[in-house]
Amino acid sequence: MHDISIISMVFTAVLALLCLFLILTPFFKWDSFLNFSAKGQDLVGTKEALLTTLNELEFEYKMDKISHVDYKSLKNQYESQVALIMKEEEQMVDDHVDKDLLADVEREIEEQMRELLKKKGEGK
Repeated sequence: MHDISIISMVFTAVLALLCLFLILTPFFKWDSFLNFSAKGQDLVGTKEALLTTLNELEFEYKMDKISHVDYKSLKNQYESQVALIMKEEEQMVDDHVDKDLLADVEREIEEQMRELLKKKGEGK
């Protein structure tokens, strides 16, 4: 009988902790701890949110809901944040671009252009 009460107490404690965990889980951002989201996706989402905010800001200004001073201040703030994000995206792209492949593609394009110009010159 004594063994049953210890087992039931342990089972009850585990069940209570599990319930507490399930209730509190939505209040925490687990992806910040687990690092599931990619930085590039975060930048794109943030940039889209800022651009949407800029559009809404302009709409509110045109509807005379905010003053000209507030509009200019907020617009400059959001535009500078978008510019920083775009610079970060550009750096990420530059880091992933194969420089040798890019040079080969550019050489091939120039070669194709020369051949096209030769054919045009012969056709005249």
